[in-house]
Amino acid sequence: MLEIKNLSVNYGGIKALKDVSFNVEQKKIVTLIGANGAGKSTTLRTIVSLVKPAGGQILFEGEDITNLPTREIVARGIVLVPEGRRIFPNLTVLENLKLGAYLRKDKEKILKDYDYVFDLFPRLKERSWQMAGTLSGGEQQMLAVGRALMARPKLIMMDEPSLGLAPLIVKDIFHIISQINEQGVTVLLIEQNANAALKLADTGYVMEVGRISMQGTGKELLQNEEIRSAYLGKSKKGN
Repeated sequence: MLEIKNLSVNYGGIKALKDVSFNVEQKKIVTLIGANGAGKSTTLRTIVSLVKPAGGQILFEGEDITNLPTREIVARGIVLVPEGRRIFPNLTVLENLKLGAYLRKDKEKILKDYDYVFDLFPRLKERSWQMAGTLSGGEQQMLAVGRALMARPKLIMMDEPSLGLAPLIVKDIFHIISQINEQGVTVLLIEQNANAALKLADTGYVMEVGRISMQGTGKELLQNEEIRSAYLGKSKKGN
């Protein structure tokens, strides 16, 4: 579904991405793991044209989308749930969800999708007329995901969805990601909780200083001694 070919990004004189290449297969969950500053968020932001690449190609469903404006990329079915949620705090939950569907004209299906989001996140339904800024961190993350789903994405990209959340809420968020994928949406996930991400992912890629250094199935990377030591805080020889 998504092909990244030799993608390079420069920030001033710094090479943030250096010939990054990877694939995301349709209806799969793919995760990028790596230390802070490895280039993971830059990769997602470049895919949706918030950052302009210095070189390389981004193909979505076989079409080159490298230099398309963000609006066109969203219209083709790619949405980003950004790090930090970026909800609109002075709007209600319902108004935030409505903004997720701003490119759509199919009013009847939009109404059905409100129900779909509220089925996934019953707490949002209870708080639909509440100002988004008054929600808890977990509820705001649910709203950020729900708002993205209102665009009816083919590919949803999530940047650190569990960041700063309590363990029980993190468990809920990962369960929801799995549910979204089971309903046919492809997922590209960045997550500091590498253990949880790799357990969920069909495929994983490891990023180090702007490059892909390793790839494999989620299970293979979970069992890799080097990955366990660097990102999971343990090794096979001892926890």
